[in-house]
Amino acid sequence: MRTAFDFTPYRRSSIGFDRVFDLLENTARADQAEGYPPYNVEQRDEDSYQISIAVAGFSRDEIEITSKPNLLVVSGQKKDEDGGRRYLHRGISARKFERQFQLADYVTVTGASLRDGLLAIDLKRELPESVKPRKIEIGDNAVGTPRLVSDTDERQAA
Repeated sequence: MRTAFDFTPYRRSSIGFDRVFDLLENTARADQAEGYPPYNVEQRDEDSYQISIAVAGFSRDEIEITSKPNLLVVSGQKKDEDGGRRYLHRGISARKFERQFQLADYVTVTGASLRDGLLAIDLKRELPESVKPRKIEIGDNAVGTPRLVSDTDERQAA
């Protein structure tokens, strides 16, 4: 059994990190709560990821994927269709679920597919030009104002 970590000492001496501490505390609680449906999170390369969720028995129209700022919500609800079947044992879960994933800034969903009982959701981090590192050219005292040089300007000059 895991014990919850107390972030109170860090909250007192850190300004502006409330969202991070809330995220860590909520994630720890959610992981202890329930493990259904099971899932994997895979980093494909530096800026792309894939979440695979085991949704055996669910069809495309019984699963809903919602992307909000910094949050991905995947939910599923089986339709009430037993078709007159009489089960002697029912081991394939048919219960509804909702799984939430906190996303970092600039991470967006690029696609989703359902194959062999696995729901695959592709994500990509796309940083806007305004937050990418920039090189600042040092100007002369006579000129006064420095000029910003972006990475694309350097590539074009080379």
